[in-house]
Amino acid sequence: MSAMRRILLIALAVLVLGGVAASRWAFSRLSSVASEPVAGDVHMLTGLGGNVGVLVTGEGAVVVDSMTFGAQGEAIIDAASALAGQPVAALVNTHYHGDHAGGNPAFAADLPIVSTGRTLSHLRYFEGERFSGEAAERLPDVTFEKEHVLEVGGKTIRLLHLGRGHTDGDLVVLFEDDRVLHTGDLFFNKHYPNIDLEGGGSIPEWIATLDRVVALDFDRVIPGHGEISDRAGLLGFRAFLRELWSIGQEAAREGLSLEETLEVADLGSAWDYVPIRVPFILNLDRDFVITRSWEQATGSVSPLNPPKP
Repeated sequence: MSAMRRILLIALAVLVLGGVAASRWAFSRLSSVASEPVAGDVHMLTGLGGNVGVLVTGEGAVVVDSMTFGAQGEAIIDAASALAGQPVAALVNTHYHGDHAGGNPAFAADLPIVSTGRTLSHLRYFEGERFSGEAAERLPDVTFEKEHVLEVGGKTIRLLHLGRGHTDGDLVVLFEDDRVLHTGDLFFNKHYPNIDLEGGGSIPEWIATLDRVVALDFDRVIPGHGEISDRAGLLGFRAFLRELWSIGQEAAREGLSLEETLEVADLGSAWDYVPIRVPFILNLDRDFVITRSWEQATGSVSPLNPPKP
């Protein structure tokens, strides 16, 4: 065997082994979640996707959101069941985005899944491929418009749709006994948010919705993305949205182009915000949120308005 051929074979073997190792690493990342206590019987699970809330009760776990992939859904089920010592009793979807509802197909076919009616419409309209075939059975089967209460194992879980914001179907989950609020993506803690104008989101309506959210009775907050927070953190995010909307309004009044707005805008309240980047899919950063504010203020984007269920 020539020296050159030996080198090529070694290089090929290294590439194959590297590919196997990369695949194992990717699967490990996609199928693992970390657990963190929040308060009382509430825990937060984190992984590749939105934060998941888990309430431990005497009749099983109540899970809020399911991350992005089926493997993550399975990991969430395992973690929640281990925390509760019993199977999952119910699943809640705070909104329709794939990083919060993508793990739904892993959950049992007879498990109740709760969302707003608008979220169900969006899942069918925007996420139809993900929920085709057997996965369609894991769409929410319990929907509401304004408020829905779950009583599980002596615990009260209040689900509230308080207005438009991130989308037009967002709900918040109030674990009343433990004084914990799960906001879904109505709150990005120290991260630039996704502003889904096409899905009925609205920056000024988001601010008004948060006015109603902060009037609720809670101490700790599980955000859609970022670390566990509290009322002060939620108020800080509302202040950020107010500043962001002022930028869009001023640009519309002065007739500034998007390029001009991006150049002159001062988004000082986001000085410590961290971008969220998904290669080739999503880039949530300063330019993204300013662009969304300019688009809404100038009327450049309208909701797609999928049909109601």
